[in-house]
Amino acid sequence: MSTSFSKTQPVGSAPFCWYNEQMSKREKPFHTACYLILLKPNQVLLSRRYNTGYEDGNYSLVAGHVESDETVRDALVREAEEEAGIQVKRDDLEFVSVLHRNTKGKRIYLDFFFKCDKWDGEPHNAEPDKCDQILWADLDNLPENVIPYVQQAIQTATGRGDAYWEIGW
Repeated sequence: MSTSFSKTQPVGSAPFCWYNEQMSKREKPFHTACYLILLKPNQVLLSRRYNTGYEDGNYSLVAGHVESDETVRDALVREAEEEAGIQVKRDDLEFVSVLHRNTKGKRIYLDFFFKCDKWDGEPHNAEPDKCDQILWADLDNLPENVIPYVQQAIQTATGRGDAYWEIGW
């Protein structure tokens, strides 16, 4: 039996998720998020979440939801500009991994991680209302308060992990 996804509609506060009128109560819509692993020799760019209601005080990556009218790569180009004030080219984004994540029964995400080592501009905190610090961290000595799945994605980007993984199930 084939299910078609003829409608997309925002669910909750997330801008984009797949939705189908025929979905049963067992089926949950999923949200799509993207993460940028910005690398320079032996370092990765981290941002400390602030005032978001999710993982505040912990380090993450430049990241965000994929809007309904954009690809994952297009969303990363947008998020890099919005959050870090830099310009990346979609062709310079290299796929790292995808995470199928269940957030304790509240939402289901497909998280796409891409790495990049080319950009224009100097990374800075362009969203101080959502982030209180951006820093270059040593890949071999990440801060203790990096979100665990972000830490795993960084390890995958440096050749120490799988391209597909799941958490929260």
